[in-house]
Order: sequence, then C-alpha cells, then structure tokens
Amino acid sequence: MDIVIYGVINSFILILMAFGFSLVYGITRLPNFAHGAIYIFTGYISWILINKLHVNFLFASVIALCSSALLGTFIYIFILKRIRGMTMNEIIATYAIGVSIIEIFRWLGFKGSTYTLPELSDKTVFIGDIPVDMQRLLIVALGLLVLAGIYIFTKVTKTGLAFKGIAQDERAAMMLGINSDFMGALSMALGSALCGFAALIILPLGSVVVDAGYNVLIYALAVCIIGGIGSWVGTVVASFVIGFLQILTVSYVDPKFQMVFTLLAIIGTLIVKPSGFFGKQNELEDRV
Repeated sequence: MDIVIYGVINSFILILMAFGFSLVYGITRLPNFAHGAIYIFTGYISWILINKLHVNFLFASVIALCSSALLGTFIYIFILKRIRGMTMNEIIATYAIGVSIIEIFRWLGFKGSTYTLPELSDKTVFIGDIPVDMQRLLIVALGLLVLAGIYIFTKVTKTGLAFKGIAQDERAAMMLGINSDFMGALSMALGSALCGFAALIILPLGSVVVDAGYNVLIYALAVCIIGGIGSWVGTVVASFVIGFLQILTVSYVDPKFQMVFTLLAIIGTLIVKPSGFFGKQNELEDRV
C-alpha cells in the first residue's frame, strides 16, 4: 500500500517538474534546457524574499512566479527568437543559460542544504495505516488542479486555442492572424511559471540545492522522451511509469540507483520506440 501511495505522489511530483518543459515544446517546438535552472531560480528568489526581506510567503511566491515567467519571456525574446528553427543552437543556448544561472547562485554562496522553504501544512494524515504528510497530498491535489486548468485553458480560451493552432500548424495559424512570436513568448512565460510553481510546492519537502537544477532537467527530459516529446498525455503517463519505477527502486534495490534506472528507462524507450509512447516523430522505418 505504501508503494502505491508514494508511487502516486512521486508521479505527480514528476508531472509538475516536467509539464512546463512539455508545454513549451508542444506549442513552439522549442527545447528549453534552462528548465531546471528556472526551477532553482524560483526557489532561491522565494527564499531570499522570505528570509532576507521578510516578505509574507504567499506574496513572495507570487513575486517568485512572476520573476520566473519574466525570465522565460526574456530568454525567448532576446535569445530564442533569433535562433528559432536552429535546433542545435536552441539546445546549446538554453543549456548555456541554465548552467550560467545555476553557477551564478553557486558563486554567490548558495551552497549546502541550509536553504529551505516553508511547508503549506506540517500536518500528517494516515491513509489506512500509512502516514503521509499533508504537503505531499497537497502536491497531488495541486497537480490535478494544474492539469485540469491547462485542459480547460486550451479548450475554452482564445489564447489556449491559439496555442493549439500554433502547435498543430504554425504557418496556417499565422495566416489566420496569430502572432507566432507573441505566442512563443507567452508559452515560455507560462511554461516557466509552471516550473516555478512546481518548485514552490516541491522544494519544501527538502532543501533548495543548486545541483537540483540539473536533476530536474534530467527528470523532465526523461518524462518527455518516454512519453513522447510534446505530448501532454504522454507526459502524464510517463510520469507514472518513472514515478513508480523510482519508488520500486527505493523499496527493493537502493535509493542511489534512482537516477540510473531513470536513464536506463530512457535508453530502453529509445531502442524500442524512439518517438516515445505518444510521440509523433517518424520512426526509423519512416526516416530511412
């Protein structure tokens, strides 16, 4: 029972970590390799606001989310917009930005595990006879709200429908009057805000650590590759696959092998189905 409960919780943690990356790529086909850096950026900004400037947690969270959205917009307007369509350059540029952000925080002295964010609730509840802290249950609840909100947003609002139009056929969408660059900047802002939101509710489970930025990027890539890059349904399904795989690894093998099995899952998926579970990229027989 504990494997089921914590497997579900871990899966929603991965959904929140990866969904911003998947959303941006699904709409604009831009691989944002600064995703993990934005996660850590949000965590440290909120910590500074709360502990150094003594700002209320909720207000600090709003400022941190706005900052992450502005950072994503900045990356698109001043860098990605100029090299869009050059896939290798997009990867190198965003990864370089991400490494720079992470290492700047390290250079500023943000080292060790002494930087923590407050939990939304410190209570513990029992599901059956399994103790689960309320913060983890809130992660599941807020994860469901995020998925429902994104679904409604893309089905009902004009902006969401414009996102779908750009994702399906960018040229046709532009002919209908949709501004591709504006939608690209907006998707980066939304994806970065989702990444920041994940940081604000996941980081209280532990500490804000610089190297977590690299781990978050790897987990986001693992989820998106296994699920199919750009597929939101694939992101959810792959998060459950990896989430339960990690919990089983912790329970029956060793916690330090979580990353190893995650990377093996990527390799296995690429061998068996290179486009992922729900990916639309051409398979080998189509490319040859």
